[in-house]
Amino acid sequence: MKLGYTIIYVADVPAALDFYSRAFGLATRFMHESETYGELATGETTLAFAAHTLAELNFTGGHVAADQSAQPLGFEIAFVTADVAAAYAQALAAGASELAAPVSKPWGQTVAYVRCPFGVVVELCTPMAG
Repeated sequence: MKLGYTIIYVADVPAALDFYSRAFGLATRFMHESETYGELATGETTLAFAAHTLAELNFTGGHVAADQSAQPLGFEIAFVTADVAAAYAQALAAGASELAAPVSKPWGQTVAYVRCPFGVVVELCTPMAG
């Protein structure tokens, strides 16, 4: 088994794709004509966005919209980059909120955290050595 894709439910799929393009340099790979589902080109694993209306169809008990939570939800997505400081600055300029500025970790990785306008925590990190 392998991870195929991650779907983030948002109020505005085109706006999410636009933000992730501006903040992280990711191109749109697919956008459904209904604009309720779209995907970014992120490598082997797909990062996708779906409208809250689709979540309502899938989860009859409801769901928590990440952007409605005052605190970040207990998950994150991570983008690996050689230049965390530049990626961090670009994300903030595109509209992300600062959670933690770039810092060197004891295991040798540089890591920073932002929260996107749709409520998701995004880790920006250098590759793991090894």
